[in-house]
Amino acid sequence: WSAGELTGDNQLHISESSPALHYGQQGFEGLKAYRTKDGSIQLFRPDQNAARLQNTARRLCMAEVPTEMFIDAVKQVVKANEDFVPPYGTGATLYLRPLLIGVGDVIGVKPADEYIFTVFAMPVGSYFKGGLAPSKFVISRDYDRAAPLGTGGAKVGGNYAASLQAEVGAKA
Repeated sequence: WSAGELTGDNQLHISESSPALHYGQQGFEGLKAYRTKDGSIQLFRPDQNAARLQNTARRLCMAEVPTEMFIDAVKQVVKANEDFVPPYGTGATLYLRPLLIGVGDVIGVKPADEYIFTVFAMPVGSYFKGGLAPSKFVISRDYDRAAPLGTGGAKVGGNYAASLQAEVGAKA
């Protein structure tokens, strides 16, 4: 891994034949930075997010991002965006999305030879607007979001893409 750098460029420039695009060789995490009562900023167990991304990387035959590198990258992004961490008590947070993708010129089902690890941030409102309350759910047995012995234990986009049709149907 290179040392990396902070950038304001939110565009990834990758080959159109990158394995992330054709073979789903990509994983991601999601965590939040919270402002505390005294105004400081806290992360909740970023080491656990690093471990889960490493598990995803192993499952997809990707290069693992070392825990120290993961946490350092997340902290750098938070520090660079500390003005966007909402005030304590609002329920809002700075959402962080670490992303690991297989890139390069690969046509053929095989692991990538190179990878991009990036972290981006955005302020978000409270996940439970108006507080925690009962929700209506639709249970569908017509779809599998993550098949047994598949990538269900890994945080990959395909698991979420598989849920979209059921979500659209439930909302309809």
